[in-house]
Amino acid sequence: MLSRDDQSSTRSTEGPDWWRQAVVYQIYPRSFADGDGDGIGDLPGITSRVDYLAALGIDAVWLSPFYPSALADGGYDVDDYRNVDPRLGTLADFDELVSALHEAGIRVVVDIVPNHTSNRHEWFEEALAASAGSPARDRYIFRDGSGSDGAEPPTDWESAFGGSAWERTPDGQWYLHFFAVEQPDLNWLSEDVREDFVRTLRFWADRGVDGFRIDVAHMLTKDMTEPLPSQAELNARPKDGSHPVIDRDDVQDIYAQWRAVFNEYDPPRTAVAEAWVERSRRPRYASAQGLGQAFNFDLLEADFDAGQFRHIVSDNLELARESGSSSTWVLSNHDVVRHATRYGLPDPERGADGRPTHKHGKEWLLSRGSSPVLDRELGTRRARAATLFVLGLPGSAYLYQGEELGLHEVAELDDADRQDPTYFRSPGIDMGRDGCRVPLPWQTSGTSFGFGADGAHLPQPEWFGPLAVEEQVDDPASMLSLYRRALTLRGRLQGAEELEWIDSGREDVLWFRRPGGWEVVTNFGAQPFAVDGSAVLTSSPGEGGALGGASTMWLRMEAG
Repeated sequence: MLSRDDQSSTRSTEGPDWWRQAVVYQIYPRSFADGDGDGIGDLPGITSRVDYLAALGIDAVWLSPFYPSALADGGYDVDDYRNVDPRLGTLADFDELVSALHEAGIRVVVDIVPNHTSNRHEWFEEALAASAGSPARDRYIFRDGSGSDGAEPPTDWESAFGGSAWERTPDGQWYLHFFAVEQPDLNWLSEDVREDFVRTLRFWADRGVDGFRIDVAHMLTKDMTEPLPSQAELNARPKDGSHPVIDRDDVQDIYAQWRAVFNEYDPPRTAVAEAWVERSRRPRYASAQGLGQAFNFDLLEADFDAGQFRHIVSDNLELARESGSSSTWVLSNHDVVRHATRYGLPDPERGADGRPTHKHGKEWLLSRGSSPVLDRELGTRRARAATLFVLGLPGSAYLYQGEELGLHEVAELDDADRQDPTYFRSPGIDMGRDGCRVPLPWQTSGTSFGFGADGAHLPQPEWFGPLAVEEQVDDPASMLSLYRRALTLRGRLQGAEELEWIDSGREDVLWFRRPGGWEVVTNFGAQPFAVDGSAVLTSSPGEGGALGGASTMWLRMEAG
């Protein structure tokens, strides 16, 4: 039970540094709540659930793209960076949502997608109508083809979604797209591009947005000097700032300009980089002169393993000290198999670098969830333990919608229902990301489990019913109740962004202390672990007074 004193926690997320230890809740708008009953989540739907978000205890909401889009890549193919997709609402609806969230004490972070536009963006339509070498085409990356008649792509570069990274236009030239063919890459040597994104940042900041999540932050600048390297040469190049297309040093010039824009506001606007870069390169994105914070995705690739977790935490706290920023902790997002499922599957094979040799859960998805068998109960128990471990750490925590309900990945989607381009570009190899984007269940029954009035854009499985908000909200043992209690208490674990490891005497048990007398103990093993101290919160019921396997306990060792 929580005492009255515990329930009235004081968060250290006020003032201009609110982001350093904030809990940020990612909303994938099309799958959160449907306000108009068309089967697609929208901004009014989110507004209708602000009370739910406030009761959860989060500090900020991060909205994945809600801009006009053909949904070739779930909204990350943007037609217009300064508008709202009509299916999701209007700018007035956006303003109403921001106002409602701010009134509830919740800040707003929006996605910016600067590496590419959609192929329906007015700039790209203008580029296609223009001639080779024109200023309109210079906003993108166009090249003549190879071969005697130019009928072959300029290089053999591969798209992240499969197939060639080049697409031919009707006049014979080719444009670069490192993602879907509907996502032509922008040319960041163009002043038009640089100036327009500054206008976009100011547009949303002026509407009350508190921060920005920068998509593919490490790929904006590219060295397209001829002769262009082959794919094999790209793969072999060191990613040390001189790579032709990944994590180039000159990308930081863009973010220094953006930082100057962010600092025009009071308080300064925040930003966090999605930058999949080498360890030593991450602090550049998180520095106070740049974006200010960078995602740490290491836990997304980790097994439920004490050694891996300890190394990741220690390493990323050191990186945070190097940058002067705070670390970020992420267990799930819109691009990966949900962690409740990952933790219930056999551990993946790992390469020499310790990373999985494939996306964790990929083989299970390919088999439509039939093999290997998912241990759903174990996955859920581990997810509860990992959540309490992460929420006890210094730094900011990023939650993904539905994890507070204990949702598992939805594997049983028919091919006809899939929407993710990774599936369509590589069928039978990668089942894509639709399984973590299935709309949330709010009620235990009904056409769409309360998501909307008339169905959902991705079909929900029957097992969503018992995990619905309606079912969990009054159950003190539910995953939702665990998240609410943990977020209520989290403010008291904050303060100095430090931790001290305590020797537990077991390799499979991690124990650390935070300032103020709080301690966090996680048993990654199967055997119970005896703990002396006053337990304030546990992820699972104890076993004979001891901390059970796959469980976390928060202790209060002295007055906070």
